[in-house]
Amino acid sequence: MTGLGYTLPAVLAVILVCIWEVAVLHTGLLRRPAYWVSMAIVTAFQVPVDGWLTKLSAPIVIYDERHTSGIRFPFDIPVEDFLFGWALVTAVLLLWERQRLRDGQADAS
Repeated sequence: MTGLGYTLPAVLAVILVCIWEVAVLHTGLLRRPAYWVSMAIVTAFQVPVDGWLTKLSAPIVIYDERHTSGIRFPFDIPVEDFLFGWALVTAVLLLWERQRLRDGQADAS
C-alpha cells in the first residue's frame, strides 16, 4: 500500500508522543513558548540539511516513493521527515523535562 511504509509510522510517532505527554508524563511542555521556540530552531537547521540530503536533483538519501505520501516541502524534503523529527526531538525533551521535575521533587523532600 502506498504511503504506509514511511508515512504511517511517522504519523503514529507523533500521535504516540502526544498521548504519552497527555496520558502519562503531564509535563506541560507543549504549552510552553520556549518549547515552540526550540522547535523553530530545530526546524531552521533541519530544513537546509535535510533539503540538501533529499534534493531530487542530486539526492544523497533516496526514498522509495511507493512508501511515502509523495508530499515534499520545502526543497524536496519528504513531509514525513518533519513528523519523525518532531516526534524524536519532542520525546527527548519530554524525558528531559520529566527528569528535571523528578529531580526537583527529590530536592524538595
